[in-house]
Amino acid sequence: MDSSFGALDAFAFVVFAVLIFVGVIIVVNLGKLPGQLAHKWNHPQAGAINAMSWIGIATGGLLWPVAFIWAFTTSFGTKSTIEDDDQAGDSADPKVAVTRVSGLRKPSDKDTRT
Repeated sequence: MDSSFGALDAFAFVVFAVLIFVGVIIVVNLGKLPGQLAHKWNHPQAGAINAMSWIGIATGGLLWPVAFIWAFTTSFGTKSTIEDDDQAGDSADPKVAVTRVSGLRKPSDKDTRT
């Protein structure tokens, strides 16, 4: 029985080490993703989302989906910090709102007859 460590054994060892390294990188990036999104969007509970995502990764992914969804939501009573570029600044003007609504209306039969 030959117990030597050959070239194929070394290659398999290197491939296995690279797979473990890539797996750790993926898990770390997934673990910090909900917290990064919450901080980026100034979520009021960004710290709790970050903690839940890391605890979720440590428990085998049980709480991570909850943290990921929580990063996209806002709590009741708080205004979202994400605004549409078209509506930023002019949403309080009633004339703009009337113009937008009238642009959405379908023309009636009286308007389309010639």
